[in-house]
Formats: sequence, structure tokens, C-alpha cells
Amino acid sequence: MSTRRDFFKKSSLAALGAITGPALLKGASSDVGSKEYGKYPERRKLSVLSYSFNSLVGRGMQDIFGYFETCRYRYNLDAADLWGGHLKDFFERYDTGKYIPFEDTWIANVKEALEERKLFIPNLTADGCHVMDFNPERTELNYKNALEHLRLAKKLGVIGFVRFDTGPGWEMPNGRRDWTTEEFDFTVKRYKEYAQYAYDNGFRVGAENHMGPSGEWRNLKKLYDAVDHPGFSFCVHIGGWKGTDEEKDLADRESAKFAAHTHIGWNIINGPLEEKMNNLRKAGYPGYYSVEVPTDENQYDIVETALSKVRTVMHKWDLESLRP
Repeated sequence: MSTRRDFFKKSSLAALGAITGPALLKGASSDVGSKEYGKYPERRKLSVLSYSFNSLVGRGMQDIFGYFETCRYRYNLDAADLWGGHLKDFFERYDTGKYIPFEDTWIANVKEALEERKLFIPNLTADGCHVMDFNPERTELNYKNALEHLRLAKKLGVIGFVRFDTGPGWEMPNGRRDWTTEEFDFTVKRYKEYAQYAYDNGFRVGAENHMGPSGEWRNLKKLYDAVDHPGFSFCVHIGGWKGTDEEKDLADRESAKFAAHTHIGWNIINGPLEEKMNNLRKAGYPGYYSVEVPTDENQYDIVETALSKVRTVMHKWDLESLRP
């Protein structure tokens, strides 16, 4: 199973193989809910990160509008969890390192498509915008692109979260596991700026347990405490931490009460899914449960299976709530 980390390291995606058995709960009741600022629907907080379809994007077989159609009419969702690869000019922006503003006409078309399908955006993964890079020129370029993604989030009415990776790289030099003081101070400064903009416009920003030092819970918690802003939080890729299985389980539990968004990979979908979802529920997690299951084949069926398994846990919660 591929991850976004593999994608951005230019590794090839691994084929998943066939999945046996029908998808559960196909045609479940509508998940459509409220768009009220700062509030999510009380039930069915379910989405699929569009990175799950990255292979189709790379082959020119799905664009952002096809992804919206898939969310609303194939999976009966009310939310579109956007990976940057579905945004216009992504590969030129990311691969070649360019500053490319989003065209207002394109933004208007995307917003119209969201509204027509009664979708909203609980998360936008702003790739190619990590706060700090080992190359100072790329750091400045990423800053310009980050500001443009913040403008996009405001225009599209994101009411959830925008993820900017921390940096400065996927791998740290000399086995280093933390930021230097200079790197950390710069990163905190940038996030404070982004967080204020987000707070002023009805959403939050932050990191993911994804790049460099942020893959360790102690570092991500240190960053959270240092930024100390109501517009700042983070996305947890469940089980995606660095460390032993025991350390990853502890990080999932401890981070649950701070998270704004989550991504659930195939290893969790086919493993301790209910345990991990209950960690979040017990912590009062307010965000969406978003599956991230990229593969080279059977993409639509695999996503449907993943969503159905998360729905099954949610239905179990519904039944529990009805008990006297």
C-alpha cells in the first residue's frame, strides 16, 4: 500500500491486489449535513482523501470535478478531503518548483461545483508548501505558495483544516530527530502567521505527523505548545508515527484530544480500526474520519470497502446511543 511519503520520494506505488467479498453497507443513507461555520454534522463525519485516487490523477482519468462527483454520488458523502494533486497546476508547482497563483475563474468553478453537489471541504493538504526547506530559495517559494493556498481555502469556504507540512526535509541529516533551535523558531513564527489568517477566516491550519521531526509525537506536541494559537492544530495520520508499535499506539492515544483532522490508512482499516476510532471518539475529536487508501488498481472498490468499514463502526456507535 502506497503512502504520500512514498509518492513524494518518487517511489513507485505498490499494487494492492484483489479484495474478496462485497463492500458493506452500499447505498447507506445520506451523509449530507450542515455547513454552519465552525460546526460539522453530528453524524457521519466521513470522507476520503483524494490522494486515494492519485494513480487516476497521474493517468489523466480523474480531475477535481470527477472527484467531487465521486464523493457525492458514488459514496454519498457530504465532504471532499482535498489532496493538492487535484488542484490546478499541481505538478508544475510541486515538481518544478514554481509559484503559480490559482486563477479566479478556476476557483469560482470549483466553488460552484462544491455548492451544486452540497459538498464542503474539511481538509486541504497543501503539498509543496512545507514551512522550511534545507534550500532557502525553496523556503521562500513555499511561503508564497502557502499564502496562495490560504487564499484558496478562504475562497472555497474551507471550514475545517489546511495542512502545511513542517519540513525541512523528509529525512534529517546525521540521524537528527529534531529541529535545530533556529529551524524550530522559524517554523513556529510561520505557523503563527498562518494560524491567525486561518482563525480570521473560519478554519485552522497546522502540521501532520508526516515530514521530518513531525513524525514523532514529542516533536509535534512541542510545536503545538509553542505555536499556542486557536487557529493551529494538526492532522494525525493514524499509526503513521515513527517508532515502535508501542510508541505509535501511545502517540495515537495522546494526540487524539488535540487533532483537527485524521487520515486512516489501509493497515488501520484492516487492523485495529475500531480501537483507533474509539480513541478519537473518547477524546472528543471534532473532525472527520477520512480514509486514505491509494493503490494502482481497483481504486473505486477499495475506497468503497474502506468507507464501508468506517461506516460500520459509526453504525455501531449509533446503536449504542439508542440503548437505555
